[in-house]
Amino acid sequence: MSTDNLLSLKDDMVAFVEGHGLQRLPGYVTEDIPSILWEGQGNPDAWKDFVEMAKHVGAAFVTFSEMTLDREELDALIEQANEMNFPDEEAAELVEAKWLRKYAGMVGYIQLGFVYQGLVFLHETTTEWYERFQALVEDIEGFQDIVIDDSDRDDEDD
Repeated sequence: MSTDNLLSLKDDMVAFVEGHGLQRLPGYVTEDIPSILWEGQGNPDAWKDFVEMAKHVGAAFVTFSEMTLDREELDALIEQANEMNFPDEEAAELVEAKWLRKYAGMVGYIQLGFVYQGLVFLHETTTEWYERFQALVEDIEGFQDIVIDDSDRDDEDD
């Protein structure tokens, strides 16, 4: 399995979930939902234990969400990084955004979840490049918030 693209792992997960007689509910569980994150660091098959736990507790379904790096989204991020750092073409954010181009079209994140006694239990699998992408998005959005806030203050001073 390639650690840069989780596509084959996704296929294995789908087969494993369905093989255990569980339904897949396409859906992403957001951070504002009370949840417990499965800890399986160091065990590449921890997701199997997670699915088996869902079956053991009688879950009717497993939520299933995947994130693929979209080329258009990446191009927009590169443009934002360029605007943020113009004219510095060697700025860290811009270099990082351009580096991510080689991962366009790849699956970088998979979230599995099930509900039990009012809580959502989650298992997340991610690639290093997807974590770097998410951090870059947060950095650029944070910078844009600062710029927007500063312009609001200038308007208030007038």
